Amino acid sequence: MTAPHKIATIGQGGRIFRAFGGDTVGVIVGAIFAVCVVVCGWWVVRTYNRLVRLRNQTQASWAQIDVQLKRRHELIPNLVEGARGYAAHERGTFEAVTAARGEAMGGGLGATDRAAAEDALTATLGKLFALGESYPELKADQHFSTVQVELRSAEDKIAYARQFYNSAVQSYHTALESFPGNIVAGLGGAHERREYFEAPGAAQDAVQVRFA
Repeated sequence: MTAPHKIATIGQGGRIFRAFGGDTVGVIVGAIFAVCVVVCGWWVVRTYNRLVRLRNQTQASWAQIDVQLKRRHELIPNLVEGARGYAAHERGTFEAVTAARGEAMGGGLGATDRAAAEDALTATLGKLFALGESYPELKADQHFSTVQVELRSAEDKIAYARQFYNSAVQSYHTALESFPGNIVAGLGGAHERREYFEAPGAAQDAVQVRFA
C-alpha cells in the first residue's frame, strides 16, 4: 500500500470517527436534557401536590371550627331564655349576649375578624354565667347547668380545632414561602395565604368563660 493511499485511509477513518463521535455526544446531551425535563416536571408536580394537600388541610380544619361554632351559637338562645326566667331585670346582659352572637354569626367575616367576634361573645357569656353567683336558683336550675356543660364541651372542641387549624395554616404558609414552594405557587397562581383564627391585639386575651 502506497503512502498516499495510507494517508487517505487514515483521513477517511478520522472523518468517520468524528462523525460517529459527534452523533454520540448529541445523543448523550439529548438524553441528559430529557432526564432534566422529567426530573423538573416530577419536582413541580410533587411540590404542587404538596401545596394542594396542605391547603386542603387548612380547609378541613376550618370546617371543624365552623361545626363547633355553629353548635355553640345554637345553645346560646336556650341559655338566655333560661336565665331570663330567674333574672328578668338583667336585660342589658341578655341583649349584649344576643348582639354578640349576631355579630359572630354575621356573614362575610374572615378568620381573624370572626375570631375577634367569637372572643367578644365569650366575654359576654362570662357575664351571663356570672349571674349564677347572684341568683342561686338560676345556678341550681338543671337546664341551665346542662347547657353550661354542653357549652363547655363546645368551647373545648373549639380551642382544639383552633390550635389544629392555626398549625395547618402555619405549615401551609411555610411551604408557600420556602423553596421550592414559592416558585411553584407563583407558577400555579392558585395558592393564597390563609388568615389565622386568632383575634389581633388585646382581643387575643379575652377572658375565658368560667363554668360552674
